[in-house]
Amino acid sequence: MERLATYLGYLIDLETSQVETISSTEVEKQTGINAAQFRKDLSYFGEFGKPGVGYNVVDLQNRIARILKIDRDQPVIVLGAGNLGSALVGYPGLREQRFHIVGVFDANEQKIGRRVWELTVRDIRHLREVNAQLMARIAIIAVPASAAQAVAEEAIAAGARALLNFAPIILKVPDRIVVRNVSFLQELAVLSYHLSTDTRK
Repeated sequence: MERLATYLGYLIDLETSQVETISSTEVEKQTGINAAQFRKDLSYFGEFGKPGVGYNVVDLQNRIARILKIDRDQPVIVLGAGNLGSALVGYPGLREQRFHIVGVFDANEQKIGRRVWELTVRDIRHLREVNAQLMARIAIIAVPASAAQAVAEEAIAAGARALLNFAPIILKVPDRIVVRNVSFLQELAVLSYHLSTDTRK
């Protein structure tokens, strides 16, 4: 699924550049993913492309979007209206990929009622009743580590089935819930390590 998402982002860029067809060799050059792996990934979902011609960029983009279930708007809620949460609400790339931020919630009374881009911050205590109307199944958790577990549990109780977690904590959730963790500190630590082992002059 991660590789499919990589292909999709690349195809969107190609369409923007008005490129009509692409070969698996060109995909490898631009994404770093082996051409044979690219063809194998697609083969799981049917037949794609034409021998000697390649892959039609728009057609392949649409088919991968359908596989990833983002060929239609996917409502998303953001839990946490701090700097990170507010930045995510305003990030135009989400809407371009058909992820539609439909609600932002916080527990801080000083933030509740304020505008974050086009949305008004709502009280997280009302998350269940509000999301019964919004029907978002993806929740982005952008709160401090100390609050993340409780917020995740509230999101699940409100109907979320997939969590994108930016808090530096491992969430404990039921097996049916999908969690993806995004750790800036972890990634920076890895980069720091690579810098320390870089022998190039």
